[in-house]
Amino acid sequence: MLDILVPLIPPVYGKYIEPFIGGGALFFATTPTNAVIADSNPELVNMYSVVANQVDELILALRPFKNDKDLFYEIRAQDWQTLTPVQAAARTIFLNRTCFNGLYRVNKKGGFNVPFGSYANPTICDEANLHQTSLALRGKPIICADYKEVLREHAKKGDFIFLDPPYLPVSKYSDFKRYTKEQFYEEDHQDLADEVKRLCDLGCHVVLTNSNHPLVHELYGQFQVDVYQTKRSISSKGKKRTGEDVVVTVKPRKSFSLHSIPTPISGQAKKYPSTRYMGSKAKLLPHIRDIVRQFDCKTILDLFSGSGIVSYMLKVEGKQVTSNDYMALCSTYAKALVENNTVTLPMDIAESLLAPAEDSDGFVQETFQGLYFTDEENVLIDNLRANIKGLRNPYQRAIATASLCRACCKKRPRGIFTYVGYRHDDGRKDLRMSFEEQFLEAVRVNNEAVFDNGQQNRARRGDAMTIRNKPDLVYIDPPYFSHYSDNEYVRRYHFAEGIACDWQDVEMQWHTKTKKFKNYPTPFSTKNGAYDAFARLFRKFRESVQVVSYSSNSLPILDEMVELMSKSKQHVEVIAVDYKYSFGTQSHKIGDNNNTVKEYIFVGY
Repeated sequence: MLDILVPLIPPVYGKYIEPFIGGGALFFATTPTNAVIADSNPELVNMYSVVANQVDELILALRPFKNDKDLFYEIRAQDWQTLTPVQAAARTIFLNRTCFNGLYRVNKKGGFNVPFGSYANPTICDEANLHQTSLALRGKPIICADYKEVLREHAKKGDFIFLDPPYLPVSKYSDFKRYTKEQFYEEDHQDLADEVKRLCDLGCHVVLTNSNHPLVHELYGQFQVDVYQTKRSISSKGKKRTGEDVVVTVKPRKSFSLHSIPTPISGQAKKYPSTRYMGSKAKLLPHIRDIVRQFDCKTILDLFSGSGIVSYMLKVEGKQVTSNDYMALCSTYAKALVENNTVTLPMDIAESLLAPAEDSDGFVQETFQGLYFTDEENVLIDNLRANIKGLRNPYQRAIATASLCRACCKKRPRGIFTYVGYRHDDGRKDLRMSFEEQFLEAVRVNNEAVFDNGQQNRARRGDAMTIRNKPDLVYIDPPYFSHYSDNEYVRRYHFAEGIACDWQDVEMQWHTKTKKFKNYPTPFSTKNGAYDAFARLFRKFRESVQVVSYSSNSLPILDEMVELMSKSKQHVEVIAVDYKYSFGTQSHKIGDNNNTVKEYIFVGY
């Protein structure tokens, strides 16, 4: 099984530990420099110790041995404990080379009881192999002890543990457990499974082999369990030396070293233009950043990018980012500052966009007169819409459109379009600035935020369920379903979304006072839809590290989210962060807590 096992060894680890060393096939195939090997069989441990430290004396002791049946039974009858360590090791090797099928088995008294093998010309003293084996063993601890004793003393975070215990019998004729006079029963396998879980929590990499027995699947069901057709090296009939073995792969549980007050985000990340966008994760960025840094990931998918601030922070972290959202507004933000690495919009060109446009369609002037902006501002918006279409560079168009949308939100009290007029005017500076000033200021801050992280990043507008990316890590911040507040982003931002998509392919609701358009369909608009959507997403990205931002006042609840994620990931961690939503939510619907909730960050890996 070396072709299966060797690729499972992590590229970087601390120590190699094999407490059921047996024949040591994996150890000798990989010859790790920092290793601990052990076995509960004292005769086997003696042999390895002699090979490591007294190989020349061992070779001299082996040379006289012949492949003779009478000699075999004479040597087998000896009590190895009455011999010198070198003589005992020579006896072990001689019996192994000349016995039936190379099987090692003892009776309940500890006596070797395998019959003579009747081979024509077995190699009893392979001097070159013994010298090579000695080099592999030399200087490494070779311990005779129970596996639990070995692991509790030597296993540390980051170590690689290979466990090849006596197999569970899959038929009444199987007897893989009598390697030592102490039997290895089902309860011992249950104890071993508990130890594997401890090693996982400790932060160790573990690979375990066993027979394809139902109990193995029951004990290790939370980990990756793979079944392989194998050829047995020990069987009475060569044609029947086949079977099914199980390989259990256990990845170490992360030890998240998160600070209650994380270090601030970098200067570049702070350049992302502020938005008055509902559910923006600006205050959570340091926590998300610290979690992502604990994984070796190069490609990241921000599945519901929203304001784009998390995608931008991940870009600052040097990741190759795909920023996805179902809203044109969000994908425009991402195209301007996540996908775009080098292009800016010169201020003279930005100023020229404010000029009257002969080809203006007048849509905003006619549709939204008296609703959100003055007549003069509506004319200016239509001029900008028409002139932006004339920009040839797609990234300049994205910067200009993002700036126009930002200006519209900045000029609205509360930054949303769920009501008409100015009844929430609080006199803040943004509302006193002219629309032209807001637009040009938005262009300026967008230009300053453009930078190249050396990666081919991508902005995408589309359904999260249809994306084909297979990223190293996926960040999921979906529209929260809650009984306390709705998650209708389109209803809040329909005007800015209309600018981003040019009111194409939308169903206008002309009868409404706000002249909004119909919400885009989303499974997160209902409780059952949210449950199903999470289950599908976790399955879809089961090969990726999953980081999910989710609110404590949303459904599914915490335990249900953990259960859903656990079906696809070995480990699920939950980090709770006290959080207060700043924009757009309806605090009066959540009692008197002023929108203070716990933001859960679920991490599945």
